Amino acid sequence: MKGSLKIVGGIVVVLLALGVGWLLGTTGTGRAADPASLTDLEREFTERMRNVALEGHFTIEGVERRDGNPELYEIASVTKLDGHDWRFDVRVVYGSVDVTLPVVVPMVWAGDTPMVSITDFAIPGLGEAFGSRVVFYDGRYAGTWDHGPYGGMMYGVIRSMD
Repeated sequence: MKGSLKIVGGIVVVLLALGVGWLLGTTGTGRAADPASLTDLEREFTERMRNVALEGHFTIEGVERRDGNPELYEIASVTKLDGHDWRFDVRVVYGSVDVTLPVVVPMVWAGDTPMVSITDFAIPGLGEAFGSRVVFYDGRYAGTWDHGPYGGMMYGVIRSMD
């Protein structure tokens, strides 16, 4: 009996360690880049994206609606991690979904313009097979999105919530 409890206890410890490791890796905890290593553009982006809302619209291919559907993403902060990864601490609201979570995404720069670039991407709690190219420029955002068989465009303004 004691041997079985030790085995079960060991399995629980291993599962907890794996779960904590997955959570830390998924949220980018402990991977933040040294703020002194940020370029001027990266520093400006992190400052601009603190406590803002992306407020705009999205379209769905094949659905005839010119004004799009309203969307709102509240961003508490954006943090550069190692490599090309960035963590957006964001509240996502669409349809019946209202969730706040850290989303780690790769971001690339086209000159002075940051762009989120994801392909076949999983967002914990929201699903898999997300794709997107979203640029942030001059107080606005715009791009394309897809999720499984659906896709379209997204666009709007970056508004301060202060």
